[in-house]
Amino acid sequence: MVYPITNRDHSLDNDGDALLIEQAKEGDTNAFEKLYRINVSRVYAICLRISSDKTRAEELTQDVFVKVWEKLNSFREESRFSTWLYKIAVNTSLIELRSRKRRFARFINFSDLLNFDKKVSISMGTSIDLDKAVSYLPEKARLVFILHDIEGYKHDEISEILSVTSGTTKAQLHRARRLLREAMEK
Repeated sequence: MVYPITNRDHSLDNDGDALLIEQAKEGDTNAFEKLYRINVSRVYAICLRISSDKTRAEELTQDVFVKVWEKLNSFREESRFSTWLYKIAVNTSLIELRSRKRRFARFINFSDLLNFDKKVSISMGTSIDLDKAVSYLPEKARLVFILHDIEGYKHDEISEILSVTSGTTKAQLHRARRLLREAMEK
């Protein structure tokens, strides 16, 4: 699976957008639809990168916009609309990912778990597939890598989205890059 590099400057964050946001807050579905159309591809890309499943990413994208509609009145313009929106997308995707991991853990055989690292190591060593390597990164390192190196966010923006310090995002990005280098060298 190849992910397009997205340009975050296509998001809403100028004076005309403030009007759309206000109209949507007042219940204007046409204004909300414009917000949706402008942001849906970026939200889908984030959901896809986190879930690694096209069908699930489509469902998550819809879930995100339902939450945005429900919570729109809580948006206070203290941050950019796009930052607020992507934080909802990341959190929605993470909640689903953690839930999926818990469901999976209930059905996994312990002997399969012991052999899992060997399987990952073999597939990583035989195929230099960055997307697959990224999907094997630890959750926090993967998120920071996606948001920084693929989506183009700065560390202060990532720290706001993930509710962590900038130092944490820098450490996680360093960890992600190191793990990817190691995976590619195998």
